[in-house]
Amino acid sequence: MRIISRQKAIYFFLTLGVLLAAVAFAVGSGWIILNWRAGIKVFLGIIFFGAIVAGLVLNTIFLVREIRRNEQHDSFINAVTHELKTPIASIRLYLQTLQRREVDEAQRRQFYDLMLLDTERLMGTVEQVLRAGEAAQKKSPSQRLPVDFNALVQECMELARTRHHLQPAALDYHEFFPVRQGDGAQVLGDPEELRTAVSNLLDNAVKYSPDGVHISVELEAPDERRVVLRVRDEGVGIPQQELKRIFKRFYRVTQRSLSQVKGTGLGLFIVRSIARKHGGRVFAESAGAGKGTTVTLELPRKDLPREERPRRVMPA
Repeated sequence: MRIISRQKAIYFFLTLGVLLAAVAFAVGSGWIILNWRAGIKVFLGIIFFGAIVAGLVLNTIFLVREIRRNEQHDSFINAVTHELKTPIASIRLYLQTLQRREVDEAQRRQFYDLMLLDTERLMGTVEQVLRAGEAAQKKSPSQRLPVDFNALVQECMELARTRHHLQPAALDYHEFFPVRQGDGAQVLGDPEELRTAVSNLLDNAVKYSPDGVHISVELEAPDERRVVLRVRDEGVGIPQQELKRIFKRFYRVTQRSLSQVKGTGLGLFIVRSIARKHGGRVFAESAGAGKGTTVTLELPRKDLPREERPRRVMPA
């Protein structure tokens, strides 16, 4: 109901702004027609009414943006509340069960394992919120170290398989490195931040593949300057008009079929922030709803020693 009321408010302010702008334009045009011989008055009138119309348009845009921003903030708060409340309630239930009745050793160990999983989920949510706050500051990486991006990506894939209980075939990995490039997947940056970015891409692909996880991960170095990581899923896809919005803070794809998907709307925002800090970029491609999504992360390669660089053969 709250979302519907906000949508009505957006339509109301948008319609009101258009009507006011139209009235101002009509009044101004009429005044100019009636006083077209007045010279300087006409000129001042054009400026005056132009300023009124521009002010109305800017005011309408501002109001609509504020309403949408408030809606995203409320959605984020609800999502974070759910992500925090659910594991806490689960842990409390297990503790109450252990306190009120005797359970055998096998079931006790099962309860402990489940509570550990819930605490990991809590820690993941808290860390994501904290990282989003750090990412919003747009600072450069705290440390710049040589990172074997190839090994880092494979490490994140193993972690995703364990975290989401995936079969090995659910994640495919492919490398594309030209011959004689040496260690072509070397990048310079903060290993923890890069690990966070890759893990968020993988978690996002798994999350939005409700009908079965089949994700293709491709890493290549197409030239001497870039390392490109592509994470391709066969999930719900993204409408064309939302491909750029998904990297904004708190933004989540507005499809009814995704209402049960858990998340805070921060994952891709963090990925974009980390990519920019490292001098790279990230973007998404999708053929539309139900046709899967490909998210591409590009990072600058670490400069190779001169003896390891591929030699260019000059034509005879």
